[in-house]
Amino acid sequence: MRISVYVPEYGAIEGVTPPFRCFQTANDFLTAFGKKPIFEVEYVGLHHQVPANDGEYSIKTNRLLKDVSSTDLLIIPPIFGDVGKCLKANAKAIPYLKKLHEQGTSLASLCIGAFLLAETGLLDGKTCSTHWAYVNEFKARYPSVEVEDGAIITEYDSIYSSGGANSLWNLLLYLVEKFADRQTAVLISKYFALDISRDSQSQFAIFNGQRNHGDSDIQKVQDYIEKKYTEKLTIDTLADLIPSGRRTFERRFKEATNNTPVAYIQRVRIEAAKAFFEASKKNVSEIMFDVGYTDTKAFRDIFKKHTGLTPIEYRNRFSVGSKL
Repeated sequence: MRISVYVPEYGAIEGVTPPFRCFQTANDFLTAFGKKPIFEVEYVGLHHQVPANDGEYSIKTNRLLKDVSSTDLLIIPPIFGDVGKCLKANAKAIPYLKKLHEQGTSLASLCIGAFLLAETGLLDGKTCSTHWAYVNEFKARYPSVEVEDGAIITEYDSIYSSGGANSLWNLLLYLVEKFADRQTAVLISKYFALDISRDSQSQFAIFNGQRNHGDSDIQKVQDYIEKKYTEKLTIDTLADLIPSGRRTFERRFKEATNNTPVAYIQRVRIEAAKAFFEASKKNVSEIMFDVGYTDTKAFRDIFKKHTGLTPIEYRNRFSVGSKL
């Protein structure tokens, strides 16, 4: 099975080398167990020598992308720096990526490599994952693509994508298991000390309310929520803050922030709770009350929905003095 790792112009070295190393290591384990290595791994790019991380590194490609007439899996690592600048620099690669997929090649984007994948149009009407911190920018650029916010791995029609940063390893392990076997994937996870079972990046996400929408009325409401989140907030109370009826307010708020007012309040409260768990020694009930909740089950369910962890699990993992 031939695996081609595209080396993007302005690529992130932290995402370019892992797929190459992962599948080469899979070959090593297969050989150790008396099996034949099944992966042929190569670097491909627009040039024979491609700089990464603003020129801090340089990667030598095995073949030019234009010379790749067929390959089984093409991996698109994350880009580095300004997204618009990176997309422009990689524009010549987009037609090749699209053509290869149309000829049967599977595509896999890692982290914000999803932007390059979305440029092909192959994600239109489909789902994908990307780094949690880039979800809003991704949605703004590609409104016809559904982003699974917080997801580690998505798969649709031989197109794969991963969440942010180290989440890319979860997709690589998934692909090793899919194309080789479970045993090899588990061995790689142990060799690189990876959590093979992690299925969400929500626990690492930091909620920053969407602010660049230009609606000053909605920004006023956001300010109010973030100041008064410990109080009982109703939709009518928030709608009365601006010259707008309730239904119009709810529509405007969702269009501006990509959240309903209720969801926005929840996310502000959970972000505050996370900060308390990380820095204070208060118990769960105290923090629950401090951020505006009075129902223990409701708080636990909402907290887990947004972080993927229970309050106690989050405290144990991220509080000062905990062992990550």
